[in-house]
Amino acid sequence: MAYVFETVPANRGLIDLDDPREISWWSKRFDCSPDQLRHAVDKVGNSAAQVEQLLDGKDILAL
Repeated sequence: MAYVFETVPANRGLIDLDDPREISWWSKRFDCSPDQLRHAVDKVGNSAAQVEQLLDGKDILAL
């Protein structure tokens, strides 16, 4: 049986939409589709904390 290891982003504070492995990792982390992830990053930037707040439906806190 082959084992597949997911690549954890080097900087888990920022989301890199140019890396397909990161899109997959963050989509699983936030339980959203890649399109939802892209939309959230377009709206609040690539800060993982702010994207998580947006996807959770919480108010966005200025960092």
